Amino acid sequence: MRLTAFTDISLRIVMRLAVAHRDELLTTRVVADMVAVPYSHAAKAVARLSELGLVEARRGRGGGLQLTERGRAASVGEVVRSLEVAGDVVGCEDDPPCPLRAACRLRAALRQAQEAFYASLDTVTIASLVASPTGPALLSLPSPE
Repeated sequence: MRLTAFTDISLRIVMRLAVAHRDELLTTRVVADMVAVPYSHAAKAVARLSELGLVEARRGRGGGLQLTERGRAASVGEVVRSLEVAGDVVGCEDDPPCPLRAACRLRAALRQAQEAFYASLDTVTIASLVASPTGPALLSLPSPE
């Protein structure tokens, strides 16, 4: 299973914000540059993370991004489920639909594997993701000048 680029970008942003000092506010542009993603993609990810209550985004002078307590305590499984498009791993109903879909056992097995994937991520929190050596690596990401 492969996560979408949107989920990948969102997780990178959340991880960088998780190591920010409590009074440090980073702009979307700065975080986008730090985690090497286009600003437009980062802005969409930040908007969704804000909707989910994981990131607080303040506008204007003195504004910026901060990870919320909910974001810090969230499980990676919860975040990924919220960001990924719900659906099957394979396209049984694509055009044209799979001719085996009425009698196929693969779909159920893949759905079970997908849930096991998410369940394994449920045991990992955002805060635990940024423990050493990841946290120091995130802090060393270059800031645009």
